Amino acid sequence: MRSLDTVARGDTIIFKETNMIRSDTYSSKQIESEVLVLKALNHPARIAILRILQDGEHCVCHMEAYLGYRQAYISQQLSVLRDSGLIDDRRDGWNVFYRVTDLRIFEILDLVQQISGGKKDVFESRQVDCACPHCTSKTQTVRQIGSSGIYAR
Repeated sequence: MRSLDTVARGDTIIFKETNMIRSDTYSSKQIESEVLVLKALNHPARIAILRILQDGEHCVCHMEAYLGYRQAYISQQLSVLRDSGLIDDRRDGWNVFYRVTDLRIFEILDLVQQISGGKKDVFESRQVDCACPHCTSKTQTVRQIGSSGIYAR
């Protein structure tokens, strides 16, 4: 057998399938779906979006207020997360609300955070100003009625 550097023109090189995964042990479709999830986690904005969704569903305008990114940019990132199966959405009138499909993703994010030494609860203490109906219904406004000292919620 000749070495590769001595192969003359016109010779055919046959590669053995030594680095191939046997189909009976692990399917390539299974690997592809795992890679899709890991690729979805490979962006800071997408991880931030998942962290926002950790406490429940949110609309895009709420994510805009938290992250400071434009709606179009957030929508692109949400599309990647949706295509990977990590999030789902529902429509309520003009608003679209997003939620995580499998809460185990937060276990993975927590482990990565521990390994990297990141800060916990980055968004917890941050106050946002979002005018969507979902957010404004959560906000309690207190106003004083007259000078009687009576408060209404």
